[in-house]
Amino acid sequence: MTTAFTFPGQGSQTVGMGKELADAFPEAREVFAEVDDALGEKLSTIMWEGPEETLTLTAKAQPALMAVSVAVMRVLEAKGFKLAEKASHVAGHSLGEYSAHCAAGTFSLADTARLLRIRGNAMQAAVPVGEGAMAAILGLEVGDVEFVCDAAAGETGTVCQIANDNGGGQLVISGAKAAVERAAALATDKGARRALMLPVSAPFHSALMAPAADAMREALSQVTVNAPSVPVIANVTVAPVTEPGEIVDRLVEQVTGQVRWRETVEWFAGSGVTTLVEAGSGKVLTGLARRIDKALAGVAINNPADIEAFLQANA
Repeated sequence: MTTAFTFPGQGSQTVGMGKELADAFPEAREVFAEVDDALGEKLSTIMWEGPEETLTLTAKAQPALMAVSVAVMRVLEAKGFKLAEKASHVAGHSLGEYSAHCAAGTFSLADTARLLRIRGNAMQAAVPVGEGAMAAILGLEVGDVEFVCDAAAGETGTVCQIANDNGGGQLVISGAKAAVERAAALATDKGARRALMLPVSAPFHSALMAPAADAMREALSQVTVNAPSVPVIANVTVAPVTEPGEIVDRLVEQVTGQVRWRETVEWFAGSGVTTLVEAGSGKVLTGLARRIDKALAGVAINNPADIEAFLQANA
């Protein structure tokens, strides 16, 4: 059995996430305390008590989700499961790519938390509220969605592009509000099962995020970047990265580039991975992997019972 680890992105947050881990394991408590210290606020209190609308804010959700993922990994490591010895690769969905790098030792935990706070704020500030949008397109092939994005962008003279290819016929588009709305209508005309405007505050993973990409280039230049203990599959290239300079380039490109998750899961399957382990809040990536390749075994770890079951199965 060859195992790879994946780390969830925004949308997997929920009030209470990580609380059971903190109650059960000192290693998890230490992670949440270190993130709180790095950010200068009790993010853990917001994670465990809410309110939900505060936790959902991009600048809160991103470091919070990373903290839960890294807490899971720290507990596994403390119990003898060494990532570098047991996993062939790691990958994360959007912000989860930072969680993957933290788990693999590319960045310290404190630096990862601060980078994600900067990333969340920069992504929110890149486009005035109400000017950008995102939509989920269900039931169309990638080529058809690219066609409607290009058509809508041409009609409106603005940006519209695929932000996430999540697999299973689920694509997310992003860009200027008028262009995304037009593309959603065109997708319906083209036979999409559904085209849903998403309740997000900015057009993530689009060219409109260029100011945020510049902010991340600057932020990443200020931290220590180590070679990861396990190769990380980059969202934008679907290729393993291990060299610090390339890691920075890929993370900067990711702000405006597409999260190619379907291809990432297909890459794992084609590279001999038989089990994908999702570490962190929720089971979104496990569900996506099941739709992309039913031959891949999927395991989600986000609470003490999950950890014990995983360790017993991998003793």
